[in-house]
Amino acid sequence: MPELPEIEVLRRSLAPRLTGRRIERVEVFAPALREPLDRRALSRRLAGRAVTALRRRSKYLLIDVEGGSTLVVHLGMSGRLTLVPAATPREPHEHLAFQLDRGERLRLRDPRRFGVAFAAATAGLETDPHFAHLGPEPLDPPLDGAALAAIATGLSAPVKAFLMDASRLVGVGNIYATEALFRAGIHPARSVARISSGRWARLAAAVVEVLEQAIRAGGTTLNDFTDGAGNEGYFQVDLAVYGRAGEPCPRCAAPVRRLVQSNRSSFYCPRCQR
Repeated sequence: MPELPEIEVLRRSLAPRLTGRRIERVEVFAPALREPLDRRALSRRLAGRAVTALRRRSKYLLIDVEGGSTLVVHLGMSGRLTLVPAATPREPHEHLAFQLDRGERLRLRDPRRFGVAFAAATAGLETDPHFAHLGPEPLDPPLDGAALAAIATGLSAPVKAFLMDASRLVGVGNIYATEALFRAGIHPARSVARISSGRWARLAAAVVEVLEQAIRAGGTTLNDFTDGAGNEGYFQVDLAVYGRAGEPCPRCAAPVRRLVQSNRSSFYCPRCQR
């Protein structure tokens, strides 16, 4: 599933090409996504309006338009949002499209249909049920150890589950939590109640470092993710332990191990992460 780096890459790739462009028409081809597409609401709020800004909140892309409305897009498991010439044939699984001025089309393709797209008033969007429960962003401002420790106050959950809890901290999915814990030298099953202030500082720095490095690399493309121009990410070539069970640790050469936490695979070095 695309996480914070992928959506930030998508935002940066689309912002210079969409800002100032006018949405001439909204087309819904197959409304049955995770939440049904509302053709009337999308057209009422977006058609005829110019794009004023592109923002990101957690794993949601926010496209603001004139008149105080925002298009909210979540890519789900397999979604792609790309800008193509208007004459480009419609692809299989292209469920939603926005015809723009100057002969281009912004299209949402989602084979597994776990994506979300809706339009809402920009003012007060933070109280929408999609956003009201979300924790702070790790990059704005950059997370530090004291802030991360404060978020974990009173908890005893495994640190990997804590990092992936969007109500505590947004955007740190399975891959990035795994890599950050390796860089910080912390075992994924360690309780947050047993992490010292020094380790919190190392972990916060590792989270920021991993996310920023992934953004620079264009995100992680294991299956479906591309940016707004259809380019894949390359952070997967820099993964130290994720998906590398049995391979030598890049630091100490001990075999990387895999364990399952909350039905998700975790990878770690038994020597470097005690």
